[in-house]
Amino acid sequence: MRALLQRVARAPGGRRGWGRPLRAMLVLAAWLILVVALGPLAGKLGDVEESGPNAFLPRGAESAQVNTELEKFRTDTVMPAVVVYTGGKGAEAAAAADRDALSRFVPTGRAASQPIPSEDGEAVMTIVPLDSEDDITEKVDELRDVAGANAPPGVAVAVGGPAGSLTDSVAVFDDLDTTLLLATGLVVAVLLLLTYRSPVLWLLPLVSVGFAAVLTQVTTYLLAKHAGLPVDPQSSGVLMVLVFGVGTDYALLLIARYREELHRHEDRHEAMRIALRRSGPALLASAATITVGLSCLAFADINSSRSLGLVGAVGVVCGFLAMVTVLPALLVITGRWVFWPFVPRHGTPVRNPRTVWSRVGAAVALRPRWSWLMSVAVTGVLALSAVGINMGLTQAEMFQDKPESVVAQEKISAHYPSGASDPADIVTRTDRTAEVRAAAASVAGVARVESDTDRTPDGGLTTLSVVLKDAPDSQAAKDTIDALRDAVHPMNALVGGTTAEALDTQRAADRDLTTVVPVVLLVVLGVLILLLRALVAPLLLLATVVLSYFAALGASNLLFEHVLGFAGVDWSIPLMGFVFLVALGIDYNIFLMHRVKEETGKLGHERGVLEGLTSTGGVITSAGIVLAATFAIFAGLPLVTMAQMGVLVGIGVLLDTFLVRTVLVPALALDLGRWFWWPGSLFRTLPRTGRDATGGAASSTTPDPAHEAV
Repeated sequence: MRALLQRVARAPGGRRGWGRPLRAMLVLAAWLILVVALGPLAGKLGDVEESGPNAFLPRGAESAQVNTELEKFRTDTVMPAVVVYTGGKGAEAAAAADRDALSRFVPTGRAASQPIPSEDGEAVMTIVPLDSEDDITEKVDELRDVAGANAPPGVAVAVGGPAGSLTDSVAVFDDLDTTLLLATGLVVAVLLLLTYRSPVLWLLPLVSVGFAAVLTQVTTYLLAKHAGLPVDPQSSGVLMVLVFGVGTDYALLLIARYREELHRHEDRHEAMRIALRRSGPALLASAATITVGLSCLAFADINSSRSLGLVGAVGVVCGFLAMVTVLPALLVITGRWVFWPFVPRHGTPVRNPRTVWSRVGAAVALRPRWSWLMSVAVTGVLALSAVGINMGLTQAEMFQDKPESVVAQEKISAHYPSGASDPADIVTRTDRTAEVRAAAASVAGVARVESDTDRTPDGGLTTLSVVLKDAPDSQAAKDTIDALRDAVHPMNALVGGTTAEALDTQRAADRDLTTVVPVVLLVVLGVLILLLRALVAPLLLLATVVLSYFAALGASNLLFEHVLGFAGVDWSIPLMGFVFLVALGIDYNIFLMHRVKEETGKLGHERGVLEGLTSTGGVITSAGIVLAATFAIFAGLPLVTMAQMGVLVGIGVLLDTFLVRTVLVPALALDLGRWFWWPGSLFRTLPRTGRDATGGAASSTTPDPAHEAV
């Protein structure tokens, strides 16, 4: 690993004077050739996205098995759209008038149902089967234009059912990649301008991230096409945000270290070589932690979680490669002037004698135990808000703005058996159809078992449609699914459908939480131990990130309930939030503690901790704000699940940036003294008092000769 970092560090700079500019040019040229050659593949990522019925379901779940079995039944597979008319007698007339117009959407051999009036006479429903081989979303959009176009005043029309729900869900992801990419690029550009206050420097990280984005899309496409990497619209959308956020973080850290070395070295190539050598281990440890942490989602049952984790890991690796090759090449090619108007001059002080971060460090050093106890108290109070969190969202609660399919379902629930628009599916052997029908009809919560059946071409399997009394996404309907399964499993029948899918996903989310979380914690702990060569420090750092996660979950829950008005938290959020926050949140501890370890070896423990905090304070704060801002973009998306993910990760990153890394971790390190590094070499060599030999608490602002010699 060390040898690899040394080779990377030499690539843009090299050791021979004549070769150094040429090497930087060659690195940049190699990337340009790669992007031009493979760039067309980046646009094909959408071709390998899996948006089928099992893309967001647990692997091996009974509802997923039913979806697989249903593919065997007919070549003209249909998906029903349900048109609901409300408004008394006028509704029935409007439905009758529309039937001929609706029939043209029906595939050959099928027919739109006769208008079905509700028992209270207030609504009429027409079921329109659509050919799923066609573009369902386009058909539903046309259907919505036709349905009720000539309805009399007072009659309201809404199109829902499975086809309507699919259309509204797909609409969330339409142009999602482009929207997120533009929004993220704009946010990152503005924050880089504010950070560097330079008219040119901000472009270099953005260009480097652009290279990383292309490589990420190409790699993801190739792995999906030839290695079975699961990709869905959600993971594809999150991918670019993750690449921009993580890539910009790495750029900020590297540029900050390069700027320091430019103050100490006249030759910019030498400054870059040293900057890469000294920041490289932290960057590599960070990338490894995030990559391996996200890869742990491969152990999850839910396909969308596995997709998000594995695709995200690809993005982090590509982002790391670009930031340690393209960005250094661009920086050494452009020279010092790119920092204008704040050009780092050789021989000038690295920073002002007194900074915000030196004052923060001095305040923490005065009362370290009180500082970490108060930090734990604050995060603990926030974490208490997660107690009693309302888990689970219904279909109607999955969108920030209520789509038409949800409106249609609400009308159906108000005037018909709630499950009429979206019945459960039972797949059974044909010779056992009668007894399965009888068993299903006897279950409490079942309104009726439809008389129509469907068979596979060989006649071996039959499907039954079961209308539930309760709304398809209600807890009562889920209880009915359990009862149905108990009733028909002895006949080897399977129960699926929308309600069964929701139930299976909910239970898989619970299993994934208990399976993936311990694996992530062990992996991250292992990376920290390798980086810091200690045991106490990694355990404490991991504990602070876990505490920060629960605090972020509690704070997010307060926002969800009292500000954003969400009805609850989606089942996937605790696991996804945990993995992202532990993997990303530990980054700032890695950046801080790698520098603290370096400085402690030169200056002693207390001065090393304070110097590490002072020297990394600005850059880590900037990185945290950038990452939080990029994830906050999700909060404006119409899908509640993605909005909740953005809010949770954004709050967690800010907590890690401003409280955990700034106060909690330095205070713990100062309070424990040399024991913080047990049982590593620093523990054995530091003074047993736990204080510096000089006993000073002030951080070094101008490098001393010993510092310069390293």
